[in-house]
Amino acid sequence: MALSLGTTEPDSPRPPGDSERRGGVRYRRAALMGVPALLAASTLVVLTAQGALAAQFAISGMPFTVTADTLEGTGFGQFGALDNMAEGSPNAGDTGGQVLVIVTAIREAKLTNLCQSVELGGTNLVITAGNKGIPVKASGLTTDSTEMAAKLAEFDNIEIGGDASTFDKPPVKGPLGSFGQQADTVAIKNVRQNNYATTATRFTLPDLHMGFSSKGC
Repeated sequence: MALSLGTTEPDSPRPPGDSERRGGVRYRRAALMGVPALLAASTLVVLTAQGALAAQFAISGMPFTVTADTLEGTGFGQFGALDNMAEGSPNAGDTGGQVLVIVTAIREAKLTNLCQSVELGGTNLVITAGNKGIPVKASGLTTDSTEMAAKLAEFDNIEIGGDASTFDKPPVKGPLGSFGQQADTVAIKNVRQNNYATTATRFTLPDLHMGFSSKGC
């Protein structure tokens, strides 16, 4: 399940010390121009929109894991984006404070056996919900992911390769000229994501539990 990026610009002479910065700029520019759509065998999820895209908040830069036994949704869309950290964030590393993400938006979603974990200095903060017969429900669900996998993904009336700014099925649109996909419905089994952000206009979490553990999701 590879994230397909556009062709980068050819290298050209540049001043010493400028290589990493310029390389990052070329990479991000190419990514936004080429941007991905996950194929039907892949999956999941996102934040954003500047208008519809750029993150609505500065991300911490700390990735977190999300898993679910099943995810079912209506009004599905997917495209690429850049998330931004707060200026001077200690988590920026060599990223320049930006992370290329796969944006997935679902108008109405249900998830069973949801687990979310983030590593915090040798321990994990783990949140679980929807594991006792009542699913987690979310409206306007968006998540920004760098990696994702699933045992199976099924879509109804999927459109691949459309301009994400014209989408009318998901709750948000992508930027003008960006390559994306949308579908009436999505059904995914054994979801696993590496995320940087998740938002929802409404999130209902039955049987919610939060605590620390030596193991993540």
